[in-house]
Amino acid sequence: MKLIVGLGNPGKQYEKTRHNIGFMVVDKIIKKLNFNNSKEKFKGLLIEGNYNNEKLLLLKPQTFMNLSGESIVEVVNFYKLNIEKDVIIIFDDMSMNFGKLRIREKGSSGGHNGIKSIISHLGENFIRIKVGIGGAASEDKIISHVIGRFSKEEENQLENVIEKVSEISLLLVKGEKKDVVLQKSNKK
Repeated sequence: MKLIVGLGNPGKQYEKTRHNIGFMVVDKIIKKLNFNNSKEKFKGLLIEGNYNNEKLLLLKPQTFMNLSGESIVEVVNFYKLNIEKDVIIIFDDMSMNFGKLRIREKGSSGGHNGIKSIISHLGENFIRIKVGIGGAASEDKIISHVIGRFSKEEENQLENVIEKVSEISLLLVKGEKKDVVLQKSNKK
């Protein structure tokens, strides 16, 4: 059994914002795999189905970003998942240019509050896919940047980015890490 978690914030006002790119990827996977049994459970929206001859769980925590770990730890504990092998977290990263990806198997939060919450509940050893959303113009514009909408230029590329992340996620679920290009420090 595997769990893919897309981080984001619930509510219409956050739907198409940079901070919700994790939710967008999970929605893409749901569509690709034709899963349609969403349940409100474990402080999140949980979707389950079969993929690659095993149960696949998709989760969109509804706790708001900064408390994401509360939802994820409930799922991990209930299903007795191995956090290091069975869980993939997808989230936005403003330290990378829009559309750049980085996959890590462990690490710090990098200042991301959703990841801080997950680490506080589960530790640092979990697979994560960071999706670059570009940086804010200045430190006082960080919040408005992450909960802001994508620029027109970014919107034109957004579907391709989401498709690529969904494909990578499913390769990781299948255990095909060798087919996934890990981008070490391609920040810019």
